[in-house]
Amino acid sequence: MDKFALLWDSTALAHFQLGQVIMMLVGALLLYLAIVKKFEPLLLLPIGFGAVLTNIPLAGFSEAGGLLHYIYYVGIETGVFPLLIFMGVGAMTDFSALIANPRMLLLGAAAQFGIFGTLFGAIALNFIPGFEFTLKDAAAIAIIGGADGPTAIFLASRLAPDLLGAIAVAAYSYMALVPLIQPPIMRLLTNEQERKIEMAQLRVVSKREKIIFPLAVLFLTILFLPSATPLIGMFCLGNLMRESGVVDRLSNSAQNELINIVTIFLGLAVGSKLSADKFLTVETLGILALGAIAFSMGTAAGILMAKLLGRFSSQKINPLIGAAGVSAVPMAARVVNKVGLEANHHNFLLMHAMGPNVAGVLGSAVAAGILLALVG
Repeated sequence: MDKFALLWDSTALAHFQLGQVIMMLVGALLLYLAIVKKFEPLLLLPIGFGAVLTNIPLAGFSEAGGLLHYIYYVGIETGVFPLLIFMGVGAMTDFSALIANPRMLLLGAAAQFGIFGTLFGAIALNFIPGFEFTLKDAAAIAIIGGADGPTAIFLASRLAPDLLGAIAVAAYSYMALVPLIQPPIMRLLTNEQERKIEMAQLRVVSKREKIIFPLAVLFLTILFLPSATPLIGMFCLGNLMRESGVVDRLSNSAQNELINIVTIFLGLAVGSKLSADKFLTVETLGILALGAIAFSMGTAAGILMAKLLGRFSSQKINPLIGAAGVSAVPMAARVVNKVGLEANHHNFLLMHAMGPNVAGVLGSAVAAGILLALVG
């Protein structure tokens, strides 16, 4: 019997705790959303699998010497993975719509209102027993409102590494739920006539403008907000490789092989933080709730800013495009286009929505830089 007891004690089954079982079910839910529902599968699949691995007793995946421990240390704790992701995103981004209509920067900026509104909301939660968010914690949680996963991970790794798992899951979950969250808000804040508005065709942007743009953005960031240069600098590098036309091999690698490899490890590293002792807390529920509020506020602020711009513009502006100011590229722009087509079958808003959408990427990085400068 002693041998059987010893054999049983050496298995993982003998050491499972309820919290670990719950977190493995959470990982299974993320896998379901990725595989069956196809919600952000490129990230939810490795995050979900990482959550399963890290909660296996005796496996030691996330302990010193374990695979996930080293992946997290090399890529997340150092901040390398989010920066490489930003370079890849920059290489995949076309700024033509924003360059052709620079006013869309205002919509990208307005959509970041959810970030700063949630900052105060996180601090206010401290009045409820069970919540003890520091100012750094609140700043890391607030960035969820930007709907930018790499930025959220970058800031959380700097300000609140203990909350990284909950923040990352919230950020990517709400990005995946853009088609469900945004349309009701868009319909609530606009009437049918506004949704039917057709916008004038954008002008053609020259190659010279496309090359100058990332350099100009980087110069302004260096001048006014150097704390944001890690994110924006890598983003601009990727975009310059794309638009220069002289390093196609590097641009293609950044858009494909590099970003794909980093995405696998980034997801596993985030999943490694979904251990029962760190995730199953009342603070996690608060983070998930605040993330939903932040995302909704950002969507609403972008739409209201678009309506305001439309009042003072000589050209018609469909207020729906303001919802694309959150930086879930290109999903938010596609949702705007879909809602616009529902109101008017001749109303193609995709290219117009890409302006505030890419502005939102810059806006969330700038917001992260501001928070890092203030509380980092």
